[in-house]
Amino acid sequence: MLITLEETVKMINEGKILHIAADDSLLGKLPKGKWIGGTTPYFISEEGGIFTKEKLFVNEIDFAADIKVAVYGKYNIFQVVEECYDNGLTMMIMPYGSKVAAKYAKEAPEVEELLMHPIVGWISGFDLGGESEAKVYDGTSGESYTDRAVVMYIKLPEDKTAMINMINIFTDDKTDPVIRFYDNDLSVSKCSVNGQEVNFAQYIKKKGLDTKMPLVADYNGSYINTSIKEVSKDRVSFYAPVFKNIEYRFAVDVNDYSGEFRKRISEAGAHDPIMSCNCILNYQYGNLAGQKIPPYTGPVTFGEIAYQLLNQTLVYYEILG
Repeated sequence: MLITLEETVKMINEGKILHIAADDSLLGKLPKGKWIGGTTPYFISEEGGIFTKEKLFVNEIDFAADIKVAVYGKYNIFQVVEECYDNGLTMMIMPYGSKVAAKYAKEAPEVEELLMHPIVGWISGFDLGGESEAKVYDGTSGESYTDRAVVMYIKLPEDKTAMINMINIFTDDKTDPVIRFYDNDLSVSKCSVNGQEVNFAQYIKKKGLDTKMPLVADYNGSYINTSIKEVSKDRVSFYAPVFKNIEYRFAVDVNDYSGEFRKRISEAGAHDPIMSCNCILNYQYGNLAGQKIPPYTGPVTFGEIAYQLLNQTLVYYEILG
């Protein structure tokens, strides 16, 4: 829910367990308490998509049996799996452009232990029209970071379980060329297309490909997106890394972006998502400002986490039982 600074401070002072997203100008004014947070001025609210630096998006974690908060850097980020509760949910926020986020993005798919615990979260961001930087907040200490991941471990009651899901509007065309990369990386120059080595930037330009459409990889029927950040003269950079030995294709063009998004939301059939995070690219390309997508509300983010880093998806979790 989007609420005022005064309402948020009241909830913190009442000892409530909170997940908070807001502009840095507001997060920096909050007192210490049982909360974690990340920066963004973009949200999907009950009234629709909105840009605001006047309110905070707050989720109350009222189902927790217990919590603990930790902060990790580039060199120990995967210690996150060592502190997870046996029956719990782990919520993680990392700053956009940070070394810890890059490390997690590149290596998380190879850390099998991550799949043993529900891990959900997002990449914090900033106002695209100004000059600022992404931050995360550990509310228990009052500290903010531009290069750390903040994690809240949530212990669930014995009769509850957490379920993480995502909504992705993109698929591939199996007749399209197969694209492979030579390494796990956030920026590439060369790749192979149907077995022939090419400069990827020149290939995109020559083919006139729409870079609003991500690369997609089919993981046993589940499509994972990799969104294109920039195409320069001879390099292509991404919002999440590509991986070697994975078959990619460009997503099939989506003519009605927002319409397709609503269709997939309806098909997902979530009843009571506790929190959702929706990619800033969906917000922009789908013209979600002012549009309602019930029952999903939450921060608009610079990347989504459902075990690994995702792009151009909506990620949410529910508590069952």
